[in-house]
Amino acid sequence: DPQPRELHRPSTAATLNLAAAAAQGARLYGKYDRAFAERLLAAARRAWDAAIQNPSLLAPGADGTGGGSYADSDVSDEFYWAAAELYITTSEQAYLDALLASPQHTAPIFDPGGFSWARVAPLGRLDLASLPSHVPGRDAIQRSVLDAADALLAIGQAQPWGQPYAPAGNNWVWGSSSQLLNNLVVLGTAYDISGDRRYQRAVVEGADFLLGRNALNQSYITGYGEVYSQNQHSRMYGAQLNGELPHPPIGSLAGGPNSALQDAVARDLLAGCVGQFCYVDDINSFSTNEVAINWNAPLAWVASFLADQAGCR
Repeated sequence: DPQPRELHRPSTAATLNLAAAAAQGARLYGKYDRAFAERLLAAARRAWDAAIQNPSLLAPGADGTGGGSYADSDVSDEFYWAAAELYITTSEQAYLDALLASPQHTAPIFDPGGFSWARVAPLGRLDLASLPSHVPGRDAIQRSVLDAADALLAIGQAQPWGQPYAPAGNNWVWGSSSQLLNNLVVLGTAYDISGDRRYQRAVVEGADFLLGRNALNQSYITGYGEVYSQNQHSRMYGAQLNGELPHPPIGSLAGGPNSALQDAVARDLLAGCVGQFCYVDDINSFSTNEVAINWNAPLAWVASFLADQAGCR
């Protein structure tokens, strides 16, 4: 590949993402691989300390060469998520003090449009609501999740296809599939902490939408459904352009409808489209048909949640 590549220094946000993910990993791997779990926790602590020492080392927003710049000028949500994960894993007072002092702790952090890589405070709130800890005010934390889930229930009940995602002005965003899935994570967590079957059913309805019960009769998950996405924009899979290359593997999630039509193929083929119709399964339509790990991650969460409901009615 003759194109130049760029290497950027770490940012505070990325460092805190590492702290949060490694702290969670230490907790989850502890029963299976103690040495690896200890390594993860040590990395999480180092990352947290580095972020405390460098609290405003932001990603360079002006440089989008070769991809998005992923600019993020507010890292209070990353601090909150990392503090929450470190506290749940260690029960140490310093992390509890940090999360209780965070402006995110009592803020209305759930958006019906879904959360994303730049808004990670909900990840901390969801784990604080669903996992055992001695965090003060846990009832209020859980109530905030249930209130958010109730708002999503109302959205889904008003939609012809039942999905708990309906962006303002019917303007679907880049990665709308992941936004919907992140809303399903909120609903699934609400079910886990309440046992209310309305939340469980809403997760199923949202999965049905992604699997083809939508305006396009299109499954956005490769290999599932009668008509499914298989030409996602990817640097690794390119069968549409070169028959010697494979299609994306089964389970790959397409970005989904994007009203903004932010690539040439979408602008050419979808001009005048409305809402759910702003999608094309074309490898060069990166704004509607990209595949990304942070989109497949909530799909894995939701698939696991649904598997846990086997036998439930």
